[in-house]
Amino acid sequence: MSKRKKVVLAYSGGLDTSVAIKWLMDKGYDVVCYMADVGQGADAERAVKRARKTGAVKCVVGDLKDKFIKDYVFRSLKAGALYQGKYNLATALSRPLIADEMLSVAKKENADCVAHGCTGKGNDQVRFEVTFRIKAPRVKIFAPVREWELKTREQEIDYAKKHKIPIEQSKKKLYSIDHNLWGISVEGGDLEDPRVEPGKNTFISVAHPSETPAKPGYVTIGFKKGIPVSVNGRKYGPVKLIEKLNKAGARHGIGRVDMVEDRLVGIKSREVYESPASEILYEAHTALEELVIDRETRRFQKAVADRYSELVYYGLWFTPLKEALDAFVDKTQEKVSGDVRLKLYKGKVSVAGRESPSSLYKHELATYGEGDKFDQSLAKGFIDLWAMPYRRQ
Repeated sequence: MSKRKKVVLAYSGGLDTSVAIKWLMDKGYDVVCYMADVGQGADAERAVKRARKTGAVKCVVGDLKDKFIKDYVFRSLKAGALYQGKYNLATALSRPLIADEMLSVAKKENADCVAHGCTGKGNDQVRFEVTFRIKAPRVKIFAPVREWELKTREQEIDYAKKHKIPIEQSKKKLYSIDHNLWGISVEGGDLEDPRVEPGKNTFISVAHPSETPAKPGYVTIGFKKGIPVSVNGRKYGPVKLIEKLNKAGARHGIGRVDMVEDRLVGIKSREVYESPASEILYEAHTALEELVIDRETRRFQKAVADRYSELVYYGLWFTPLKEALDAFVDKTQEKVSGDVRLKLYKGKVSVAGRESPSSLYKHELATYGEGDKFDQSLAKGFIDLWAMPYRRQ
C-alpha cells in the first residue's frame, strides 16, 4: 500500500478552509492544518477540534503576534504605507509571514505541497503563492477555492452540511471577516452593493461615533526611531501597545474605513475596515515626521510610501526592491523619536501637541512676536531669484 502524500493547509477555522480539508482528503492527501495566531482573537482550541473532527491528521498553531507587529506592521508604519491612502494593509501584511511559516512547517512534516483557502478573485492568493514561489520555487500549490466545483458560499455551506463538516457560518450571515491585531476587514453580503451604508452589525469592535463618550480622550505616544514604544509615558511591548490603543480608539469610534479598493487582479471591491490603533499611530507618526524630517526628504518619502504600500498589497514582501526601500526608510527614521499627544473624539484623531529632541522647528525663526530672529530683508532677493526663470523680460 502506497504512503499517502501530505499537504500543509493555511487554516483559519472558517468556511473555506474547513471545506478545503475534506476536499484535499478526497484528493488523496493527509492534511496538516497550520493556524497562525496574528491576534485574531479566535478560539484556537475550538478551531483545532473542528479541523481534527473534519479529518485533519494534525493542526499546528503558531503564535506569530509579536513577530507580526515587530517585523511587518512596524516596518509598514515607519514607511507611512497606506494603500490608496486609506488601507493600512492589515491582511496583506500577515500573508507573507503566514506563508513563510507554512513552508517551515511543511519542511518539518515532510509535506509534498501547500494549500490555501483564497478565492480566485482576491489578492491573498497572490500574496501566498508569490511567497511560496520566492521561498520554495518547486513546492506544489493547491488553491481549492479556485479549483473546486462549489461556486458560491451557499453551495459551500450545503457541502459542509452534507459531509458533516462543523462550521459556524450560515446562509443568513455571509460576511467574510479577516481579523488580526492590526485590523479587521469585512466584505461580502449586502456590502457588495457600494450604495448600501454599512449597518451597525457590520462593525465588530469600533463604536459608532453617536455612541462614543461625550468628552474627548487624550493619549500620548512615545516613539524611538519611528517605532512606537510607550503610551502615556509607560513603556509597552509591541503587542500590548497595539492592544491598548485598539481598545482606546475603538471606544471613541476611531478607525472606521469604507472604501472601493483597486484589487491586484483588476476588479474593484467594496471593503470595510476597522483599525483603531493603526489610525492613531499613523496620525502620531506623521506628526512627528513633520517636526524632525527636512522638506525634501519628506517629499520623496511620499513616493516611497506609495510604492511600499503597493509592494505589500501585491504580495512582493520578499523582493529586492522592498528590501532596498526598507534601507531608505530606516535611514529616514533615525531622528524620528519623541512624543505626540493626540485627541480622540467622535471618530476623529487630531494632534494636540508634539515634541522631539531632534525637532527642526525653531521658535525664533517662526515667531512673529518678540524674539524674532528671521532677517526679513533677505526675502526680496530670494523672491527675485526664485521668479527669475519665469520672467519674460
